[in-house]
Amino acid sequence: MFTIFKEFQFAAAHLIRGHQGECRFLHGHNYRVRVHVAARELDEIGMVVDFADLKELVSEVVGPFDHRTINDIPPFDEVNTTAELISQHVFDEVDRRLEERQGERVWVRRVEVWENDTACATYDPDSGPRGERGPRGER
Repeated sequence: MFTIFKEFQFAAAHLIRGHQGECRFLHGHNYRVRVHVAARELDEIGMVVDFADLKELVSEVVGPFDHRTINDIPPFDEVNTTAELISQHVFDEVDRRLEERQGERVWVRRVEVWENDTACATYDPDSGPRGERGPRGER
């Protein structure tokens, strides 16, 4: 299997509803998002996916958050804005777009959302106790 990743950055504010600590107040982060993409076979020119194409896809998903309050943007107007839920959202949305444009050959393997240099949440459904599931949850 081949895997690539590309990193993206955006600055945004958020608050975590129901949090008992400081995170219940509006505050901001300079987020870093790493999207890992996998393929069992490379395309005809030897790539998993072109980095420029991946940049375009991920920018569609995280671009609306830049310099905004994430809590104002669906689905986070109803879903909490934890790094864990943001990573799952990015995973699902990028994977859907990737499948529409690239087909079954390529899929999102993992997404990391960094709130700062020492705090990261990862959404990686393939790392569970059942082991690798392959593209889009298939065995």
